Amino acid sequence: MSTTRREMLRNALVAAAAAPALRVYAQTPAQPPPAHAAPTPPAESELNYRPVITPNNSALAWHMVDGVKVFHLIAEEVEHEFARGLTARCWGYNGRVHGPTIECVEGDTVRIYVTNKLPAATSVHWHGLYVPSGMDGVSGLHQRAIEPGETFRYEFTLRQHGTYMYHSHHDEMTQQALGLMGLFIVHPRVDPQPVDRDYAILLSEWKIEPGARRPDPNEMVDFNVLTMNAKIHPSTQNLVAKLGERVRIRLANLSAMSHHPIHLHGHSFHVVATDGGALPATNGWKETSILVPTGSTRTIEFVADNPGDWPLHCHMTHHVMTQMGHGLPNTTGVDLAKIDEALYEHVPSYSAMEEEMVAGGDHASLTPPNSLPMIGSRGPHGIVTMSGMYTVLKVRATLEEGVEPGWYEAPPETIARAATEEELRRDGIELQR
Repeated sequence: MSTTRREMLRNALVAAAAAPALRVYAQTPAQPPPAHAAPTPPAESELNYRPVITPNNSALAWHMVDGVKVFHLIAEEVEHEFARGLTARCWGYNGRVHGPTIECVEGDTVRIYVTNKLPAATSVHWHGLYVPSGMDGVSGLHQRAIEPGETFRYEFTLRQHGTYMYHSHHDEMTQQALGLMGLFIVHPRVDPQPVDRDYAILLSEWKIEPGARRPDPNEMVDFNVLTMNAKIHPSTQNLVAKLGERVRIRLANLSAMSHHPIHLHGHSFHVVATDGGALPATNGWKETSILVPTGSTRTIEFVADNPGDWPLHCHMTHHVMTQMGHGLPNTTGVDLAKIDEALYEHVPSYSAMEEEMVAGGDHASLTPPNSLPMIGSRGPHGIVTMSGMYTVLKVRATLEEGVEPGWYEAPPETIARAATEEELRRDGIELQR
């Protein structure tokens, strides 16, 4: 007997209204893994790892109870700002979209309580982690769904290290499209190659029509908001590194449909791990771009040996734009001045050539309500015509921790500029007049 989504939602709302009090249910007790599968959990004094930085987000708080790390996730509706000018009602955890990063050490036993404050049932899957079947989080298969108002308990011992994720595994298309996901980082007991900076970025995609207040979970192909840690440039927090530091960037992709070729300017990097685990040194490879398939993670490492401001972005060109206009005629090559002249009589405030209409610009109010311009932000030399899935790695000889370093001041002789007529003559370059 089939059940429509509307019926499921109605039933969930009825269940929430009828629930007399918050109830706590425990999942099937975790079975201890084989003796060889997980190392002994380290004592607190033995923890020796550099905490991960999740730009625009934070780590989930935890406390110890009889040697077990206890976490609490709260699934709830969140008013989320993707960038100034674009806000939507999403679903997240602990007041965040995406949820806070869970950070542990291989060998830890974790107990994670999940409270459902949503108007619909949900569950949580620990993506890529080796857990007992009853803890895997697929509703209907491993557990019954967590109804509104209920709190479930998950418990398992971490048997591997690497970059993983957590997300709803109930009505996946809707709940993940609304934001129910987060990062789950497991550090090794001893890092064979410690780094100076360890960043984690979760890639995602959304459909939010200009003026809409809710992401559209029914979209299948035409996503128009592409994010890093649920933010759009220029609201993406910059990554920083001191010259000579070793940097790790963990890239995770829970986009509904899209793979993302993430490209770093100014450096090459080694791919050192996937969500399947660390790559042997002999199997790693060197790149400047890495394809992160949907449902996967890739970890890269490099030495920040080139000072400057370096873009880190998806190389699918429409993924570095926001709320692209579709169904419009191709106006490439059109003289915008003539458009202004023709329209001025009817719409004096309109300007096709208005370069201030960039995300966060002074004239952003000219865009439709609750929407963003398609491209960019202001940089030190004009408009940076990228938005969406884009951020900046700032490498500096000196850094004051916690302070935005500002734009890179390149030596004048290293900046591209207009060529002089003398230079053109000297080098035999003839221009057609």
